[in-house]
Amino acid sequence: MTELWNALLAPDLPFLRYALITGLLASIAFGVIGTFVVVRRISYIAGAISHCVLAGIGGGLYLQNVVGISWITPVRGAVLVALLAALLLAQVSKNGDQREDSIIGALWAGGMSIGFLFIAVTPGYFDPMSYLFGNILLISKEDIYFVIALDGVILFVVGIFYNKLVALCFDEEYTQLRGVHTHWLYLLLLCLTALTIVLLVRIVGIIMVIALLTLPAAIAGHTASGIRQMMLFATLFSALFIITGLGVSFSFDLPSGSVIILLAAACYLFSLVFKGKRSRN
Repeated sequence: MTELWNALLAPDLPFLRYALITGLLASIAFGVIGTFVVVRRISYIAGAISHCVLAGIGGGLYLQNVVGISWITPVRGAVLVALLAALLLAQVSKNGDQREDSIIGALWAGGMSIGFLFIAVTPGYFDPMSYLFGNILLISKEDIYFVIALDGVILFVVGIFYNKLVALCFDEEYTQLRGVHTHWLYLLLLCLTALTIVLLVRIVGIIMVIALLTLPAAIAGHTASGIRQMMLFATLFSALFIITGLGVSFSFDLPSGSVIILLAAACYLFSLVFKGKRSRN
């Protein structure tokens, strides 16, 4: 970790400072939205959205480099596809006559396939591994602004609809009976999840996006006494995993995303053991 702090102070290594700042700011989104994802038990839906993101990234690369539409960047393409996937999944959930698991599987595999096809037909070399497994060290100053905006939107929306979102996660039928339009509320939650996933892809990649979105919140759920406390603990755990993962990966020259997820998974397993012993006692 000492090497990381020394490198952070080096004027010729701004990408490390960008990575650390982005990780700390992103922990807010991960902690808040991850809590809702865990409590509502929509991890598989989040996984489907995350894999659809590759279609947006590949489509953005193709439109930018082949068609010549410069304003459609891979990140903007990812945001658009993620929101469309959230809209589709919310619509499927509203229509109970359709098998939600089949739609999730189709989006999961179809999004990945479309993304790889777009990358394959785009001239030049584009490494899909950076999208699949992420690289927080490629974060730019513009990404920091995106994270700040995302945090602001999430905190604003959750602050307004907090009670309704909590009610939706615990008892959707009761919430609907109280006159709340649960379909639109669920769509709002999925859209916020989709935006958070796009940010996660930049840090840990598409393959491991579900882990960082759910593991800190799951660990927090073992110790928190309420939803607000769970969000706070999940945010702190996310920040801890990102900072520690950056330090370990930088010291031993390892992929940062994989190290971050490995730390989160190890802490989650430890929390399960600790919870089991406490329950027996």
